[in-house]
Amino acid sequence: MTQPQSTDPNDYEVLIRRRGESDYASYCPQLAHMIKGQAHEEVENAMKAHVLAYIEALKHEAN
Repeated sequence: MTQPQSTDPNDYEVLIRRRGESDYASYCPQLAHMIKGQAHEEVENAMKAHVLAYIEALKHEAN
């Protein structure tokens, strides 16, 4: 599987699931990365930050 090369954050899906009252996980299929936490906002923000960091690394590699 090749790593995505898009620098557009909208090209990366963020899927969030809840199990029980305080067990959340976010998953980005394009990066095959999962983050677990105790709140919806926690896992959503953490995944968005991960995607943005990935994009910044792509931009850095391109220079």
